[in-house]
Formats: sequence, structure tokens, C-alpha cells
Amino acid sequence: MNVLLLNTSDITGGAARAAYRLHQGLQSVGVSSQILVQEKFSDDRAVISPKTRLAQGTSRMRVAFDALPLKFYRKRDSTPFSPQWLPERISSKVARLNPDIINLHWLGEAFVQVETIAKFNRPLVWSLHDMWTFTGGCHYSHDCDRYTASCGECPQLASSSDRDLSRWVWQRKANAWKNLNLTVVALSSWLAKCASSSSLFKNLRVELIPNSLDTEKYRPINRQVAREILNFPQDKHLVLFGSLGATSDKRKGFHLLQPALEDLSQSGWQDKLELVIFGASKPENALNFGFKAHYLGTLSDDLALALVYSAADVFVLPSTQENLANTVMEAIACGTPCVTFNIGGMPDLIEHQKNGYLAQPYEIRDLAQGIAWVLESEERHQKLSHRAREKTEQEFTMEIQARRYSSLFTEILNGCDRQNTRPLKSG
Repeated sequence: MNVLLLNTSDITGGAARAAYRLHQGLQSVGVSSQILVQEKFSDDRAVISPKTRLAQGTSRMRVAFDALPLKFYRKRDSTPFSPQWLPERISSKVARLNPDIINLHWLGEAFVQVETIAKFNRPLVWSLHDMWTFTGGCHYSHDCDRYTASCGECPQLASSSDRDLSRWVWQRKANAWKNLNLTVVALSSWLAKCASSSSLFKNLRVELIPNSLDTEKYRPINRQVAREILNFPQDKHLVLFGSLGATSDKRKGFHLLQPALEDLSQSGWQDKLELVIFGASKPENALNFGFKAHYLGTLSDDLALALVYSAADVFVLPSTQENLANTVMEAIACGTPCVTFNIGGMPDLIEHQKNGYLAQPYEIRDLAQGIAWVLESEERHQKLSHRAREKTEQEFTMEIQARRYSSLFTEILNGCDRQNTRPLKSG
């Protein structure tokens, strides 16, 4: 069985890291796997990308051109919105690679035009890393449920027109994808429910298969050793926060973390805590949290991340909307209890008061109380840490995920053969 994964890049960004881990997992269980990307950052020969500088430069220019329709919405939110309208030549590349089945992942930044997906002429499995596949262009809908109908009057576009850009994108998807041989894989229970309630995917098969990670790379490291290597204090509780665009992406909740830390500072923790932030550099006008803050910048090396998670006493990710956060999965794999809001895919990762704490959505006081609850008892902390690692080994290893995908791919291909509907391979 030859599987082709499609993702905008291979190892940069949460979806890319998740797709690449699946690729490695599939190879480890004997499945032939390749990844087709727009930008390549690894040296993996099984990752295929534009080779010439001209092609690479053109790929980067496409992002700006794809965003041109957004210029008509001057009051829109700054959140990501992807029309995916630019033509490209991906289908011919896919035909030359001649896979048996195609596993789509995150296709943003003008990588794949909406209409191209119907040209692949292969059974498709689409792993959903956000909501874009079934919306009119937004990646997270926030409080809007118009994707259950046909979008239009998009709040993220600040549009009052029923026939706006979001309706146009939704209509293109509806027209292009109505006859696809498509199976949907949701990474969290929350996203599975969203996909099943959407107008585009409500009649499709939706499977739940979470992301995975390398549990040999992400594992508990002695806390004192980790802190010594990173030059962190041994006599403080370390609160860790981080993600890609940690302080700039409002969805990650940094604006909610700040008042929670201020609350802790005013309730007797001011001399006991220090804050560690990765995914952001120290700003010129640094905020005062009531504690010393360590800014680590962007981290992409697995060992460095495992050291940082292991050095921390608690990882906090107060996202306002989240699918299945890689950072939370990485943290619990390193035995670090997590505190988040009880939203999205967080309950799939965090068992309340067993390996972390699920605060009431957007309640600053409860978020602060959750951090304090994790830290205030060493005996409790050890139990939380043990269960965090145990859950990872039971549910999120690369082998478990790869075997579930391999079984799904085999079932789909066998079904196509029985129905005599599997398309002939391109020569």
C-alpha cells in the first residue's frame, strides 16, 4: 500500500509536525509513505517539494495573491481566512507519484485549490487539524455556527451580506466535493461533532483518530537536571506557557493567562513562581506578571522542548478554541500536568484532576485556581505527573496511531475493490 500525505509543510507548525509524525509512524509499521509539501524544512527524502528556486519563490508569492479577495473586507478580523482560489499543478504531481490512497492534512497558504481535490482520482482520507475544511474559509469559527448551513454574513469578515466571500468559498466546496470518495478523520471528539454537524460533511463517515508523538523523544527528564541544563532556578515553581505565536495569536489565550497570573501574584504566590514562555521573544515593553518571566523564543527541536516541559511544574494553555493541542500532548508525555479551559479537544487530553485541571471556559479565577491546585501539593503533583505519562503511553504513541490509520486505509481500499469503483492507476 502506497500512501501519500499532503500538507503545506513538513515540520514547521502544529499540523505539519502532526502529519510528519504520522508519516514516520506509518513507515515504522511497514506502510510505504511519502509527503507532498509546498515548503520542505527536513532532509527526509520521502518529503517531496518544489526543487527550483523559482518554484519555491512562486509558492511563497501565492500566499499574498490568495489573500487578495480579503482586501475587500477592511474591517475583518486578523484571524486566518483561506479562500484557496489560485490554480496550481498539484494534481499532475500526485498522478506521477501514483499513490493508492491520499491522506490530506492542512492545505492552507494557497497550497491546494479547493477544486483540485476532486481531480486526485484516488480514495481520500482528510485529517482535520482545524475547521477550514467545512467552513467558508475561516479556520476556527469561534461563536459562529453558519457552517452548519451555507455560511455568508461572516462575522470574521465583518460582513452583513449573505453572498459574501465566505458563501463563495462554501459554494465552491459544495460544488467541487459532492462526489468525492472521502473519509474524514477528526483528531478530537469536539471536531468530530463539528464536522458531523456541518452542511458539507454531515453525510460522510467521520472517524476519531488523535495525533501521536514519539514517546522516546518526549519523555520525563529529571526536573533538577533539566533545570540545571536550562539554567532555571531550582527553588521556584515554574509555570510554562507556549505555542507557535504564543503571545501574538489571540486564540492561544495569552490575554487570559496574564490576569490569572496577576491573581496568583496577589494571593500569596508572588515569591514562589516564575513564568517560562516559548514561541515568543521578550518584547521591548515586557509585561509585568508579578513574577520573573523567561522568554525562550521559538523552539522546534524535540530534545529542547522535552527539556523545557520536564523543567516545568505545570503547563498552561488557556486557548479560546483548540482542536488537539500538540503542546498539551507533548507536556503530558513529559509527565507535566496541564491546566487549560474545558473547551474543544482539551478533554481528550486532560482528565480533570487526574493528569491536570480543566477550568471553566474563560473563567480567569478558575484558571488561577487550577494552577494553584496543581502546585500546592507535592504528593498530588506526583500522581498527576504519573497519570499524564501513563495516558500518553496508552493512547498517543506513534505505533497506535499508525496502526489505526493503516487499518482504515486498508478497509477503504478493500471496499473500493469489492465495489469495483477503485480508479485505475495513472500511467
